[in-house]
Amino acid sequence: MTSLGHAELRSILTFTVNLARTAGTLILEGSQAIQSASDVNQKKNSVDLVTEYDVAVENLVMSEIKKAYPTFKFIGEESYSSGTRPELTDEPTFCVDPIDGTTNFVHGVPLACISLGLIYQKRPILGVIYNPFLQHLYTGVEGQGSFLTCGTGSPVKLPLANPKPLPSLSKALIGVEWGADRGAPIITAKSNSFLRLAADPNDGVPGGRMAHSLRSLGSCALNIATVAQGSFDMFWPWDVCAGIVIAQEAGATGDRSIDPFKVTPEILTGRKYLIIRKIPDTAPGDE
Repeated sequence: MTSLGHAELRSILTFTVNLARTAGTLILEGSQAIQSASDVNQKKNSVDLVTEYDVAVENLVMSEIKKAYPTFKFIGEESYSSGTRPELTDEPTFCVDPIDGTTNFVHGVPLACISLGLIYQKRPILGVIYNPFLQHLYTGVEGQGSFLTCGTGSPVKLPLANPKPLPSLSKALIGVEWGADRGAPIITAKSNSFLRLAADPNDGVPGGRMAHSLRSLGSCALNIATVAQGSFDMFWPWDVCAGIVIAQEAGATGDRSIDPFKVTPEILTGRKYLIIRKIPDTAPGDE
């Protein structure tokens, strides 16, 4: 079985960052083409759009990975969704979402990215998230920290500021997403959850938590990265592989019901966990 040490991971990170930037150029080209086109293929509904560029970026990434690391396995969001589902093993496996935030991508909202994660022995150990529109590059390697690089600037360690206490949800900025499934059961459950999070319990909403506010970036990977940098306090993710490394290395934690930092098929496809930004230890007597 392939062994990955510190030096190997640094080399893979350099390769992955360069690949993300190359893919980012194609994403920008696609966005420009989409804005001038009238015919956009739909995936499941009008909210969850996919274009030929989603597939093109995945094919580019898969081809480059195969050339550089021919023994590594590959899981792509587009091919996975279409039914190609390789078994998850202990071997190094790249897990890629070529364009995360396709609705933003189609509508010209500059909040879309490529997400590249590396799984080894069924654990995410390396993550790269790159938003080519804003030139924001998030990177993380297990045991080596996570960083944000803006444009041609120097990497800045995450979180971006000293973490503050989070005494209650009333102080929390929470990342949320509607998702693609708009059937009555799902949309009703989400609407009720968002209502309780946002509403004032003292003004006629039983169970309201009066969160500071809710935000929807339209990209799961960017939501997780925003938790990692300390701007969002929490988020319920589903596209976890790259983002979870970046968040973990920034001191974020998951809820106690499931360990999103250990990858299983259920983690790759599930949505039943919560990522919370780094919170400082509570001193005795401050609870």
